[in-house]
Amino acid sequence: MLVLLACYAIAAIGAPALVRWWGPKAMYAVAAVPAATFVWALTRTGAMRSGGAVAETHPWVPELGLEISLRMSTFPWVMVLLVSGVGALVLAYSAHYFSSGEAGLGRFAAVFTAFAGAMFGLVVADDLLLLYVFWELTSVFSYLLIGHDPARSASRWAAMQALLVTTLGGLAMLTGFIMLGQHAGTYRLSEVVGHLPGGAYLVIALVLVLLGALSKSAVFPFSFWLPSAMAAPTPVSAYLHAAAMVKAGVFLIGMLTPALASEAPWQQVIWTCGAVTFLFGGWTALRQTDLKLMLAYGTVSQLGMISIVLGTGTRTAALAGAALLAGHAMFKAALFLVVGIVDKTTGTREIYTLSGLGARRPLLAAVAAVAVASMIGFPPTLGFVAKEAMLAAFWDGGPWGRAMLACLIAGAALTVAYGLRFLWGAFARKADAQETDAAPIGPGFIAAPVLLALAGLGAGLFAPGVDELLAPYADGFPEAGHAYHLALWHGLTPALGFSALALATGFGLFLALHRTSAWRSLKLPFKSGTVYKQAIGGVDRVAVELTGRTQRGSLPFYLGVILVTLVVFAGGLLVFDGPWPVGIELFDTPLQVAAGGIIVIAAISAAVAKRRLTAMVLTGVSGYGVATLFIFHGAPDLALTQFLVETVTIVMFVLVLRRLPARFSERPLKKVRRFRVAVGIAVGVVASGMAYVAVSGRQAAPISELFPDLAVSYGGGHNIVNVILVDIRAWDTMGEIAVLLVAATGVASLIFGRDRLMHRRGGSRPAPPRTGEHVKWLYRPETDGSHQAIILQVVTRLLFHTIVLFSIYLLFTGHNHPGGGFAGGLVAGLALAIRYLAGGRAELNAAAPVDAGRLLGTGLLISVGTGAASMLLGGEVLQSAILDFDLPLVGHVHFVTSTFFDIGVYLIVVGLVLDILRSLGAEIDRHQESGEDTETLPQLEKEAA
Repeated sequence: MLVLLACYAIAAIGAPALVRWWGPKAMYAVAAVPAATFVWALTRTGAMRSGGAVAETHPWVPELGLEISLRMSTFPWVMVLLVSGVGALVLAYSAHYFSSGEAGLGRFAAVFTAFAGAMFGLVVADDLLLLYVFWELTSVFSYLLIGHDPARSASRWAAMQALLVTTLGGLAMLTGFIMLGQHAGTYRLSEVVGHLPGGAYLVIALVLVLLGALSKSAVFPFSFWLPSAMAAPTPVSAYLHAAAMVKAGVFLIGMLTPALASEAPWQQVIWTCGAVTFLFGGWTALRQTDLKLMLAYGTVSQLGMISIVLGTGTRTAALAGAALLAGHAMFKAALFLVVGIVDKTTGTREIYTLSGLGARRPLLAAVAAVAVASMIGFPPTLGFVAKEAMLAAFWDGGPWGRAMLACLIAGAALTVAYGLRFLWGAFARKADAQETDAAPIGPGFIAAPVLLALAGLGAGLFAPGVDELLAPYADGFPEAGHAYHLALWHGLTPALGFSALALATGFGLFLALHRTSAWRSLKLPFKSGTVYKQAIGGVDRVAVELTGRTQRGSLPFYLGVILVTLVVFAGGLLVFDGPWPVGIELFDTPLQVAAGGIIVIAAISAAVAKRRLTAMVLTGVSGYGVATLFIFHGAPDLALTQFLVETVTIVMFVLVLRRLPARFSERPLKKVRRFRVAVGIAVGVVASGMAYVAVSGRQAAPISELFPDLAVSYGGGHNIVNVILVDIRAWDTMGEIAVLLVAATGVASLIFGRDRLMHRRGGSRPAPPRTGEHVKWLYRPETDGSHQAIILQVVTRLLFHTIVLFSIYLLFTGHNHPGGGFAGGLVAGLALAIRYLAGGRAELNAAAPVDAGRLLGTGLLISVGTGAASMLLGGEVLQSAILDFDLPLVGHVHFVTSTFFDIGVYLIVVGLVLDILRSLGAEIDRHQESGEDTETLPQLEKEAA
């Protein structure tokens, strides 16, 4: 089964290419996968007839105990046959339904195939979490299929409505699954049903699961989304809304009913919601004049009926429910495909516009008649056999069963009425309408509905064989009376009489309503779709009001909300539930007190400073104080990194502050200042408390105690910090360098603004000297030299290469000594910053005539490539290899492959600094020199900072 799922994925990926090559005829090739699934399922008929099952289990996330558990017993087998068989026929039908110029046809083929694969996975999943994954995948793919034409607002609205309703129901269902799985100690569906909880816990879990099932199958109160989904192309409606997606909910009900039918809320909720859906859906279908909408509301009605039958919990009801499920998929898919042919060949689906089509297209009318016969339960179709079994199940069901029997008879009569109205509207000749012209129908176009209609007829004629196949599923239920079997003739039974009563009542209702139009003005007192629109409107209104009150464009306000939330929640936990340790040790040495005092004084001074540059320098002093504390704690590598980060940060702030006013703006009111001071003090206290509790409240042995030995044996280095970064926790570093890449791109996009200016990100290389021209060492043709600091440039150029070499030294010695790719990259970045400060953008371009973006991309490629290479060579991702060898004249060489990862980090850091220097430095200089966008520059710099 996992192989079949992989085939669906491969077919979905390749479908767009096939459509580009072969056009709509590529649908035949894509249909091969569901057709193969259908054949595979047929080969398992023997095992299913004997009550066996096909099961597979594959590891998924072993660390979390998750696995891909697949199991196909009788009921899932029926669904596999329907999902794959109808899917293959609908894809073949689509080859004729769509024209060669259809927009998005490749995407349609891919999404349709992916949906079919997700449905297959849903019905064979034996793990509740895996079932939920496929459940939500069907919602996503149905959203894409319903919204196939994004230019139509109706398609967009219907797609979003279906997605919201089914996804919200799915989330409720997931909560119920988790409750059941956690109690049972397993998420295996076949095992959970045997370990159910009790009391209110079970009631809540079952209601949550039913919310998901009823919303998926468009059962009241979620019926409104399915008719709206008729905005989708007809093949989508024939598959999703007849044989696949809407069957998922009733399928889940059928799978859980054997264990849950006796629990209090299960049957009551299903019967109530199903009865409302069955009756109101049938009445609404009668009122429609669009053939497709008539079928849509009819589908809603019959999904309610199937829910009632499958949720009853007796053997006869289970047998009838499985037969109804199969029969409905066949006749309703056939009818949708017939409507698609009518629409394509005549250009309309309105019953008062169509006239005389039955005489012009007798084969199409015959196919529709056979499908409608199965829908209304007319012999000898499968619909008749299943309906008679349904009526027999409720005749033997006691007083409440008899009451539900009356509801089912009334709903069946409505089904007969709108079924006859469908045939009359599509194919009859109307006196007040012109004869409808219809284009020819090719054999390939009509083949799918013919096969589906004949399948429903043949299954009715061979009802005992169908009974033998469905019996293993029904045998899992208790029998209320004698053992019932599917057959065309049981004699003169009450069920046969009720079936005849429904047919006669429905025929009489059709004739009575056909003679007058006044009844069409009778509407239901409420519409759940209106409730949905009002709910969505209310949510939109609340969102607008909330956004207007909170998203005010004020950075202090945003920070205030975040910090107050931290104080309230984290501070509350610390006060009321904090595991405060005893024996607090304030410091180890007086030097720490001195460094801490400097940090506090600098921080307070920065908070009250009136000049921006002063505040920035004092903030840097606080950072240097922290680096000093690292030294006192014996962490020179961390101290080196902290010093370099603070220095680079100061340089970047200087680039921004030179274009901002020297002083801060007017201070806020005294009350606001006091509030900010209080928040600042509270955040400092809470953050300090969190850090202290986190490191002091540890109960288990810290994993870091293993790092010194692992650094040597596993990472091949003695610098524990560097080995952690590039080997032990390389995944964390991979995420951090990705963040650096995003930050650099964001700054560049803000400053350069337009795509046509992004080439400046790469700088401008100095022009090569002309032949015979004497090149001056200090003078650059890009500048006139009037603002150059000659002494600073001379010293910078003398030291530049030495600093770069030192950065490379830090890069390659960082595995055993303080340094590494990050520290080395910061040193190289500082060298470029000095070159820029000494000579401006011309000097920077001369020092680094490379594209910053390419440097960033190359670094990321090297880092990712290192991880991929280790995997390709048989190891784990980002696993290092330690190489020891001797070289002539060099001697013994100890090399660790994680050095390549460190090289990538080095290039990314250098590219980041270069990108920021070009964005906040060189490009701003160019703007200032040329006078471009002088009013927007400060704002851009603020956003980039």
